[in-house]
Amino acid sequence: PQSWRWKPQQPPLSAMPSSPTPVPKPLPPSPPPTVAAQQLDELLADLGRLQSKPVTAGLGAEEPAEPTPSLDNMLGSLTRDLQELGITAAPAGTCAACHKPIAGKVLTALGKTWHPQHFGCASCGQELGGRPFLERGGRAYCEEDYHQAFSPRCAYCAGPIREKVLTALDQTWHPEHFFCAHCGKVFGDDGFHERSGKPYCRQDFLAMFAPKCQGCEHPVTANYLSALGGVWHPECFVCAECLSSFASGSFFELEGRPYCELHFHERQGSICHGCARPVTGRCVTAAGRKYHPEHFICAYCLGQLQKGTFREHGDKMYCRTCHDKLFL
Repeated sequence: PQSWRWKPQQPPLSAMPSSPTPVPKPLPPSPPPTVAAQQLDELLADLGRLQSKPVTAGLGAEEPAEPTPSLDNMLGSLTRDLQELGITAAPAGTCAACHKPIAGKVLTALGKTWHPQHFGCASCGQELGGRPFLERGGRAYCEEDYHQAFSPRCAYCAGPIREKVLTALDQTWHPEHFFCAHCGKVFGDDGFHERSGKPYCRQDFLAMFAPKCQGCEHPVTANYLSALGGVWHPECFVCAECLSSFASGSFFELEGRPYCELHFHERQGSICHGCARPVTGRCVTAAGRKYHPEHFICAYCLGQLQKGTFREHGDKMYCRTCHDKLFL
C-alpha cells in the first residue's frame, strides 16, 4: 500500500474557530525532484518580486501594515518545507556578494556565481544581469562608469575616448578632434606641424611662424640667403632698382634695400657727369655735379680743367680761353 505524509495545519491565532477542528486530509504524493526544483525557482522569483514591493496601509487604516518577512526567512522556511516533503534543494553555489547559498536562479560572471540581483556595477551599483559590462581589477562596471573612470581623455574636449584613440604630441585625442588649431581642418597627407604644443596644417604653420622673405614677404621654407638683417629667397635678392642679380657677388645697401653699384651711386648722386659711371675715388664737384678728375675737361679743347679756372655755358664746362673765344 502507498504511504502518505501529512502535517497538522494550524489556523491563524487571530481567527480560532469555536467549533471542533476537522481532521486534515492526506497530502498528495511528492512531485518528482525535477518538477519540485522548477517550482522552487518559480517560488523564488515570486518571493523576489514580493520583497521588492513596498507594503503600504490601506486607505483609512490607522494601524501600520505588518512588515513583510525577509527573503532569507521565506527562503529558509520554503527549504525546510521541501525537506519535509523529501525534496532536497541543493544550492547552485555561493553568491560572491552576500556570501549566501544560491538556491534559485544563478548568474555566473568573472569566474564567480552571484544572485542576479547582487551582480551590479562597482561604481553606481546598477544591476548588470541583463546588460553588457566591462571588467577592471576583478570588478564589473557599467559601460558609462568604466569609460568615465578608466578610458583615456581627449586633449581637445576632455571627454573619455570610447572607441578609436589617436595619439599625438604626447596626448590622446578623438580622431575627429585632432585638427589644425588655426583653421580647424582635419589633417591630410601633409601631416601637421607643432608649435607650443598645438598642431597646425602646413599652410597655416608657414603663414604664422615661418620667416618671411624680405623681398616678396612670402614664407621661406627651403634655401635662403641671410642679408640686411633678414632672410631672402635666392631669386628675390636682386637690385631694388633694376632687379638684376649681383653677378659680382657684392651689393650696396641703401635704406635697408640692396642695390647694384650703378644704381646705388645714382641714388647717392655720385655718378660722373662726364662718363656716367660711378665716382668711387677722388671726385671733383662743380656746378652741382660730380666728375672723375680726369673727366673734368673743357668741352671744346678737351683740356683738363682746374677748379676755379673754368667757365660754364649751358650744361658744359670750358676753359677760360675757349669760353672767351666762343662766346665773347
